[in-house]
Order: sequence, then structure tokens, then C-alpha cells
Amino acid sequence: MDRDKEEKLIGEAIRARRRAYAPYSGYAVGAAVLTADGRIFGGCNIENASYGASNCAERTAVFKAVSEGAAGIEAIAVIGGPAAYGDEVPEEATPCGICRQVIREFTDPAACEVIIAKSLTNYRKTTLEKLLPESFGPEKLQRQNTQRNT
Repeated sequence: MDRDKEEKLIGEAIRARRRAYAPYSGYAVGAAVLTADGRIFGGCNIENASYGASNCAERTAVFKAVSEGAAGIEAIAVIGGPAAYGDEVPEEATPCGICRQVIREFTDPAACEVIIAKSLTNYRKTTLEKLLPESFGPEKLQRQNTQRNT
């Protein structure tokens, strides 16, 4: 992915972070996914007084993309940190385990670029495969169902 596309994706994650609802943790996260059809969907973390009902930014972005009919995830950008920080945070925030698994459902882990940002221009790139090695995905269940039916 070229730098302009990366910065566009990070920019959407930053905008989404501004909308985070994090009154309990004070930790605001924004994420943005780039889908195979070229669309970008942003999401923020949304906390709830009943903590289990909270949702991470990454899952919010993925669920928005899927609910709008987007096909596959090519990349995701994430930025997070204490809400007191503006559009630049002091440390990296990587997707949690549940978010990694949700992203995995809709992508090829080796091809999915994960951008972990501190700001619009300060970021690093990795892949979902590196963040979630030896992952379990839908192809495992599809293979099982195929084997049972034969």
C-alpha cells in the first residue's frame, strides 16, 4: 500500500478515535479498515457501564464494513491511548485478541496489513499473521463440513 493510502486510513482512524466513548477507562481508540472494494470504514471503542457490553474500535469498524456489504479486509489502522492525548499518542495500541480473531474471519492473515499508529506520520506496519500466528479461520470449518458430507 502506498503512503498516501496509509495516511488516509490512519486519518480515518484518528477521526474515529475522536468519537470514542470511553468514560470508564479514559482510553480512546480509533480504527479504520480498508476493504477489498476500496472503501474505508472507521470505528471507535464504545464502553458500557456493564463492561462486557463494551466494544472495541477494531470490531466496530469491521462490523460496520460487513454490515454495509463490504467484501474482505485488506488493511486496518489502529490508534489508541489516554483520551487526554489528541491526535498523537505516546505509545502503540495493538488490537486485542478478540479483535484479531474477528479481523481474521474476513481476511487472509498473511496479506492483511495492520498499521499501528501513534500519529498520522508516526506508525509501523505488520501483518495479521504476525499478530495472530497459527490462527483458526473459517476454512478450517469449511473443510470439516466438506469432509463430513462426503
